[in-house]
Amino acid sequence: MRSDNPSGRAPSLKNVAYGQLKQLILEGGVEPGTVLSVRQLADQLKMSKTPVQAALERMEAEDLVTFAPQQGVLVRHVSIEDIANHFEIRTALESFIVERLAGGLTDEQTLRLKANLTAQYELAQSGDVLGCVKNDTEFHLLLCEFHGNQEFAKVMHRLRDRVFQVVFRIVKQFPNRITETYEEHHEIATAIFDGNGELAAQQLVVHLQNGLKQFIPA
Repeated sequence: MRSDNPSGRAPSLKNVAYGQLKQLILEGGVEPGTVLSVRQLADQLKMSKTPVQAALERMEAEDLVTFAPQQGVLVRHVSIEDIANHFEIRTALESFIVERLAGGLTDEQTLRLKANLTAQYELAQSGDVLGCVKNDTEFHLLLCEFHGNQEFAKVMHRLRDRVFQVVFRIVKQFPNRITETYEEHHEIATAIFDGNGELAAQQLVVHLQNGLKQFIPA
């Protein structure tokens, strides 16, 4: 996951709590539907309730948790409708991005994308599920970064945790998706390097459709 503390300064307790709790949820340490107690979480993190409460309120705004009256904090399910909507947004946005990127990457951008693909291959070969999912998320964020539209970047970063959560869920259920994802990313990148925008967009759409099919079979 990308750092949320780019300044290099020591993070506040609420940011530490936010990072640790989000990691716990996104990486499957707490199952969706679980009801959490603010006091229990504070004890687990060895903090007071105040920074934990602040972190949870931030996560509620990101739709990761919901405060349940008289119960505690509910870890949200990612519903089939959520997933379908998520993929629909990504398909429209990312297919446009890769078509525009084709043939126009700088040398530095090309090297970064190739480095990402090399890391994907090595992680897939080693069976590192968590590493593969982090790398998968980074691949798509790189493409958005390279395009340069800051509004697109804002949308993708808002979707970032959903991207991670959905892909992690797919890979846990369907381990073969690790290798398939690498191959599909490689095809998208190759079309971009070759300057074939139409093919890059087509491959991107196929890639996302293949991920969605894991939840909504044709």
